[in-house]
Amino acid sequence: MQRRSPRTYTDQLRLADDARIEMQAIGHVASPFRERYAAPHQPGVGEAVAGSIRLLPGHNYEQAVKDLEGFSHIWVLYWMHLNDGWNPTVIPPRGSRTRRGLFATRAPHRPNRIGLSVVELVAVKGLELTIRNFDMLDGSPVLDIKPYIAYADSIPHARSGWLETEGLSMPTSAPSSAPTRDSGG
Repeated sequence: MQRRSPRTYTDQLRLADDARIEMQAIGHVASPFRERYAAPHQPGVGEAVAGSIRLLPGHNYEQAVKDLEGFSHIWVLYWMHLNDGWNPTVIPPRGSRTRRGLFATRAPHRPNRIGLSVVELVAVKGLELTIRNFDMLDGSPVLDIKPYIAYADSIPHARSGWLETEGLSMPTSAPSSAPTRDSGG
């Protein structure tokens, strides 16, 4: 049997460096946080406030959430709709007042306003996901949802860069309501 040579789709479909990428919201966050400074600086750090993700009707998202209720946590990619502009260096809210490179922090003002949070999934009912331990603002457009998978998403011995040198790393045993992850910045 003759084997076919592998296809090189990436060579054929390469985007220009300045290509614009379009995305469409799949839903919105319903949150008690209505302004940026009221929201926790990290999900799971602080009070466990409840909120929800309301998926848009008419897109078969009812089928897309099938089997999601078995997961305790989910990743939420969202658009930080209230942020304008960005800076290449920022002063993080914790630690010394040292300017850090933006990409070495979790500061919200980024070249693209994409947010990524791991949140506790409390319930799934139709197009509404009840969540807890999150940092998203009310009305934030949700771009995608993925399950948090402990064996793939938790890296217990990952280094935390400048957070470690300033003593700001989260202990290796996180609270039971939150998966192991870096904190701050």
